[in-house]
Amino acid sequence: MRTQGKHVIIVAGAGPAGMAVASSLSKAGHEVIILNRDIKFGGLAEYGIFPSKLKLRGGLKKQYSELIERPNVHYFGNVSIGIGKDLTVEEVRTLGASAVVFSIGAQGTKAIGVEGDSANGVFHAKDVVYHFNRLPGFGDRPFDMGKHVAVIGAGDVMVDIAHWLVRYKKVERVTAIVRRGPAERKYNPKEIRAVCANMDVDGITKEVARIKDRLAAVGQNADDVLKGLTGEFTKCEPKVSDASMGFKFLASPKRILVDGNNRVRGLEMEDNKLDPKGEDTVAVGLKQYYEFPCDSVVFAVGDKVDETVGLPYKSGIFITSPNKTGNDPDDALFQAYDETTHTIIDGVFLAGWARKASEGLVGIAKRDGDWCAEVVSRYLSTKSPGSHSDAKVVLDKLAAVLTAHKSHPVGLEGLRILESREKTHWGEDCIGEFKYASNQEMLGLIEPGKS
Repeated sequence: MRTQGKHVIIVAGAGPAGMAVASSLSKAGHEVIILNRDIKFGGLAEYGIFPSKLKLRGGLKKQYSELIERPNVHYFGNVSIGIGKDLTVEEVRTLGASAVVFSIGAQGTKAIGVEGDSANGVFHAKDVVYHFNRLPGFGDRPFDMGKHVAVIGAGDVMVDIAHWLVRYKKVERVTAIVRRGPAERKYNPKEIRAVCANMDVDGITKEVARIKDRLAAVGQNADDVLKGLTGEFTKCEPKVSDASMGFKFLASPKRILVDGNNRVRGLEMEDNKLDPKGEDTVAVGLKQYYEFPCDSVVFAVGDKVDETVGLPYKSGIFITSPNKTGNDPDDALFQAYDETTHTIIDGVFLAGWARKASEGLVGIAKRDGDWCAEVVSRYLSTKSPGSHSDAKVVLDKLAAVLTAHKSHPVGLEGLRILESREKTHWGEDCIGEFKYASNQEMLGLIEPGKS
């Protein structure tokens, strides 16, 4: 091992946060083992960015490919961590590494919490994004959206889903349901270009006129608000379908309405007004309800971590230390913490969505990983050489445990085989680059006879 590389670091997760940790620590001379749930690395960079954004995705893929080619980085894909998975948290900790960084993302979804949320035609936004990005377990699963889809939200995730529905699924209509008004929309104006050619501008004009008095009550001029909204419908991508897209503002879904087959037939909505809150506004229900017909509903209600992983957990997130250290970044923000014993879990750290679910996308996750790497580096500097097993011992133990569990880890050579095979299919039945949508298919190509 290198002189600096006193310890082995295990990073569970190969998304933007985990890869940032791995990059920093491997550059510092430490041996890094990456355990990734998916066969392919990338996490949100692979399965969260809209698949037609080839330049952005390609740049990240190149960075990550170069990272796992480093001689002191050891990649194991198709290895899940948690209770009943390929490895438990305790098994990972007993491998002999100096530190374990969990950057496994937020693999769960929060409950929708409205009546009828189990009906056929109700979807979580993240599941839909995973579907059109062909994440195994989602890409090969049917998503029957019907003709008219209601998407709850006004951010970039809503736009990505509308993009898929309008340009690829080619539904008849998409309606974005927004709790507040047009002025409070959160999406990037550049993103709306993917669907603005399909905007029902007449319908949007009528919708803004419908709520003009409620906008005026908080000092918003309806004509100015409409001009600001529709003024962003420029440089639109050419239409490829007859789908139309509109908005329903100052509206909160209160109940999902179903037919006799438990299939979505609409939403019961509550009208809202806007109340000032500092320099912003909040939506306040008016107790006035109406029905809104639609065939399916996509909720962007946020994410939570997977409590079955085996780390201390509460209220949708893994628990970090409450005891600030005063360092910058503060160690406590990244240290796993056991509330039952009121102690930090020595050598176990959290990064990215594993410690703060749904907090930003690639750039923010990478920054979080960089900060976590600083904290881990400080921790490693306190450890003397020889206080933990060297890399070969850890790798041998890992191989033995995975073999005993009849796991099928995928390493660098397997990824090269997979990439070569996928390239022969690019342009076929896929948005952007071709991807196999099931682990079984991928393992069958990498290890024939073992899938």
